[in-house]
Amino acid sequence: MITILAGTNRPNSRARRIAKYYRNLLTELGAESQILDLAELPADFIATALYANAGTHPEFNRLAAMLDDSAKVVIIVPEYNASFPGVLKAFIDGLTYPSGLQGKKAVLVGLSSGGQGGLLAMTHLTDVLMYLGTTVLPQRVRLPFINQDLNAEHGLNHDLSRQLLREQAVALLAS
Repeated sequence: MITILAGTNRPNSRARRIAKYYRNLLTELGAESQILDLAELPADFIATALYANAGTHPEFNRLAAMLDDSAKVVIIVPEYNASFPGVLKAFIDGLTYPSGLQGKKAVLVGLSSGGQGGLLAMTHLTDVLMYLGTTVLPQRVRLPFINQDLNAEHGLNHDLSRQLLREQAVALLAS
């Protein structure tokens, strides 16, 4: 099982749309996958599921358990203010320590409305993941100008974007 994590809690996010695209890609390649959408996090999870409340919130625990079922993770990382979304960091911080991500293999897909394609966000997240014992594969895909690339049918307009995601998925399956 591969978990595709849509790394923002924004409803109907572009990250969620790319997660659906990636899931279809993995299905084409014969891999089983599931989407973990941070939009499903309880609105008050920082106060009710972290620190002294760790392990007590059933909805947070349900999402965290999705990672437990996976040896591999695809993280769709939108760029927020030159880094990754705070909700993604808070979710990671709420996982069991050393981490629900320790020993897993991960690939990152960065999104941005600008030309960087989430490069800074992926760099910051890579540091966090490596600290937690996650193997981050080198095939990081940047999707710049995502508003122009992502179309209404949840597909990508640019051949290069589709090619890079396919190559990344194949590398993840081979790892």
